[in-house]
Amino acid sequence: MVILALTFAAVVFMSLKHAILILLESQPGSGYDLVKRFNSGLGWFWNAKHQQVYQELKKLSEAGWLSFEEQAQDSRPDKKNYRLTPAGHAELQRWLADPVQPVRTNDALLVKLYGGNHTSLDNLREELQRHRQLHAKALDSLLEIERSYLALPAEQRGAWRLPYLTLRRGILGEQAWLAWAEEVQQALAE
Repeated sequence: MVILALTFAAVVFMSLKHAILILLESQPGSGYDLVKRFNSGLGWFWNAKHQQVYQELKKLSEAGWLSFEEQAQDSRPDKKNYRLTPAGHAELQRWLADPVQPVRTNDALLVKLYGGNHTSLDNLREELQRHRQLHAKALDSLLEIERSYLALPAEQRGAWRLPYLTLRRGILGEQAWLAWAEEVQQALAE
């Protein structure tokens, strides 16, 4: 759903623990719920594997930042539904108030292009085309989320204004990447 995808797009530069705190501040849930939220929203900006989320939930609980209620399930182990404790909320507020450092890019495609004199132009063109397809697909997905957001009634859009701005950052980033790739493609054609 668009709202779920937009809700968590705002979290770009952080540690996994703070991403989890943001997710649980917005809505309590189980480890499984958090993995789904990562995949549907934060996955555009922050990646976490299933196992990492569960390990971090255990650490955050031990630190006193989360509490959980166990819910019995018939065919599976008991489900733990997590929520922030006052200490977890205080940590989240502390982190939100602290400045974050800009992320430096580690981009293997840029390294390949930089060292492109050591490979064939066809190899570089193929690699660039593969990346262009991935970025075009990501842009299409982000634009679909934007269309869904813009279709919401104005009174509902207001609640999602800040997450929408992070969506716009993603859209503009993909558009800029594709414009750059067009320049590279033209240069490789010469």
